[in-house]
Amino acid sequence: MRWLVTGAGGMLGRDVVEELAGRGEDVVGLDRTALDITRSEELDRAFTEHRPDLVVNCAAYTAVDDAESDEERALLINGEGPRLVARACAVHGARLVHVSTDYVFAGDARSTPYPEDHPPAPRTAYGRTKLAGERAVLAELPGASAVVRTAWLYGVHGGNFVRTMIDLEARRDTLDVVDDQRGQPTWSADVAARVADLGTRLGRDEGAHGVFHATSSGEATWCELAREVFRLLDADPGRVHPTTSGAFPRPAPRPAYSVLGHDRWSEIGLRPLRDWRTALQEAMPHIRKAIAS
Repeated sequence: MRWLVTGAGGMLGRDVVEELAGRGEDVVGLDRTALDITRSEELDRAFTEHRPDLVVNCAAYTAVDDAESDEERALLINGEGPRLVARACAVHGARLVHVSTDYVFAGDARSTPYPEDHPPAPRTAYGRTKLAGERAVLAELPGASAVVRTAWLYGVHGGNFVRTMIDLEARRDTLDVVDDQRGQPTWSADVAARVADLGTRLGRDEGAHGVFHATSSGEATWCELAREVFRLLDADPGRVHPTTSGAFPRPAPRPAYSVLGHDRWSEIGLRPLRDWRTALQEAMPHIRKAIAS
């Protein structure tokens, strides 16, 4: 199959391109300067030139707080953009894996992970726009598209929480980190591998359509994640002090509980992603190397 990855300049997009290339797949990655998914003429040109069989849409407006005052633009990129990508796929006979987010849920569950079919109830502009994109993709390409929700991503490329903690460990004696938000720290490389697996099955028409959750197994708070980063740096985790979300007010409310269920993977013969601690231990040397280079 020929693969086209949009948003290929971002953390996950870069990992998807690297994962597919490492598998020997025929893949082209286009960042936002090479392809604006909100322009149908650019999409038609890209599809005509590269003739993809499978598209992975990683392009998105991801500035969660900015979206609160810029919802129109966020909706253009996160809602209308995916619709246009899906329509281009329909015209050119391609299938689509579209990346979405836990923010489509209210984030107010207490202890039960959100299953894939739980009713969405976004509380932020970002969540509303991403939900619009999900619905557009599934409506335009029923049976030929998959939505992959992920959350709490960290990785080698770009800024993210784990990289920030590594940096701050070297510069501060103590840190205050939020301990009342719970989710699933997830290595973007693991998501990229799962996207490749899912896309392969979708391309072969093996029932891999609909909604899937690609987050690590287990759960943690941001404080617990920060302490684990310190531990893997051979630093004292006790230097990380718990605090509340109220200590760091933001324009967009953060979900208190963003743990996602993974039941759908078994339907296509795949296990959920591994435990977050195992993934973080493997990821840390790669992230530290990237920081040092």
